[in-house]
Amino acid sequence: MRTPADDVDLRIVQELRRDGRASISAVAEAAHISRANAYARLSRLVDDGVITGFTAKVNPVLVGRGSSAYVTMRVDQASWQELRDQLGRIPEVEHIALVGGDFDVILLVRACDNEDLRRIVLEELTAIPSVRDTKTALIFEDHDTR
Repeated sequence: MRTPADDVDLRIVQELRRDGRASISAVAEAAHISRANAYARLSRLVDDGVITGFTAKVNPVLVGRGSSAYVTMRVDQASWQELRDQLGRIPEVEHIALVGGDFDVILLVRACDNEDLRRIVLEELTAIPSVRDTKTALIFEDHDTR
């Protein structure tokens, strides 16, 4: 059974969230531990599923995704797994979350332009039988906090 993350684990995670390409030496220094200990802890964090992958942060505008929106949806929740899989196959859908409240699902959609965004929302999403309705909030500016 996995023990909860301690302060050292949290410092390792924080450093990797700041810079996913940080060297093991930089991770060790940030966590105030030896390189050997940092390597062992990092391996354990990956093996235990605490760290689920390493990725690059990308400027969506510079990769041709100049129009972004949060799309909320009310859906037939009985078909959640199937819907989640369908949404995951839409390349412009960057993030999917099942939530509680006034709507059931929220998506982060990044499209080429507003015309492409319109197509995704009004043609692709509304064509899915389990989607009851959608609301779209355009993103004027967004910033990663990490």
